[in-house]
Amino acid sequence: MSGTRQLARIFVPPRSAMQSGRGRSQGWVLEFEPAERPRLDPLMGWAGSGDTEGQVRLHFETREQAIAYAEARGLAYEVEEPKPVRFRPKSYAENFRFGRTENWTH
Repeated sequence: MSGTRQLARIFVPPRSAMQSGRGRSQGWVLEFEPAERPRLDPLMGWAGSGDTEGQVRLHFETREQAIAYAEARGLAYEVEEPKPVRFRPKSYAENFRFGRTENWTH
């Protein structure tokens, strides 16, 4: 690592838009914050950077494993706790309920 200490972020990644359930969405990720701004390549127009740690994304099963990894390597880290998931069960009959405020569409 260079002279400055980069901050590592430990978090639970959000589900993709293609996921409706919670399968394979458990786990924690450790990734580094960017050390420098991306710069445009004048020839190709692609965004690039000399920061190779920005490409590192480590996956862990538990929060404690990710923290232990960061502490064992002397990394400064920040833990982002996941937001609680609110699940409101609804039945199909809710779509046709009398006095419903939202519009019903086909």
